Amino acid sequence: MDPTLKTKTISKLKSDFSTLSPRLQAVAKYIVDHPADFGLDSIRETARKADVSTYTLVRMAGQMGFESFEDLREPFRHALISTSQVTAIPDWIENLQTAGELGRVQADAATNSIGVVQRSLERQTADQMERVVALLLGAQNTYVTAARASYGLAYYYHYVARMALPSLQLIPRLMGSAIDELNEANEDDVLIAISFTPFSKETIEACKFAKKRGVKLIILSDSEIISPDFTPDENLIVSAVSTHHFGCYAGAIAVIENLLAVLVQTAGDDAKQRIENYEDLRQNHDAYWRQRK
Repeated sequence: MDPTLKTKTISKLKSDFSTLSPRLQAVAKYIVDHPADFGLDSIRETARKADVSTYTLVRMAGQMGFESFEDLREPFRHALISTSQVTAIPDWIENLQTAGELGRVQADAATNSIGVVQRSLERQTADQMERVVALLLGAQNTYVTAARASYGLAYYYHYVARMALPSLQLIPRLMGSAIDELNEANEDDVLIAISFTPFSKETIEACKFAKKRGVKLIILSDSEIISPDFTPDENLIVSAVSTHHFGCYAGAIAVIENLLAVLVQTAGDDAKQRIENYEDLRQNHDAYWRQRK
């Protein structure tokens, strides 16, 4: 089997996405976002997870030039077999698994979180991280936006990164919208958007608005296919698979930590001096609690 067939299939799914019907778009998005599950699961399980019919999966196989669903799935299955590694389960997780029903729930969540962090970090290349930091440091103004649960990630990134990147602004501020804050943005600026499936309408609208203004767009997301209306300049893909109803953000925060580390290092002595100044300011104004003697 051609070892590049999986990569070629994913590339074609992304390039043809805007021409597909809504049902086939749902299949394409699922395959691109969950290639490992697609390689493992049966056609019925894939249909359930993608929320489509098995007939739609067969249609997608024909659309992609394969004779059957199994032929479409085979390169993904082959890639799993070729790259799989056996990882020992830590003793502390095994202990949780024997600690009753809630222990098993905790063990499953812990195992998932470890896997999410690993899958998220291994997707980030040094070249891409270097490009992202170059965009940030070269921008006249840098904005970061998110909504609902993702807003906590944007707030943390802004709180730390602004010490190395003085131009960084967290939007929206007060009771406005992100688009209000981007009204004067232009091609010299950069927007970082954080959003996960299902995507925030406000965040996607801000991305579309920014791209029309020529703003460089960096997205932190769990999907390579977000909207046919725009293409990000950089897309930091993380895993957000969870054992509960909401997404697991452990991988996202790990990638943010990597980005912060590279940003501070690349920004050099000026960034380090600003960080020291912030720390001195907090110390001088008793920002930290101290035990009275």
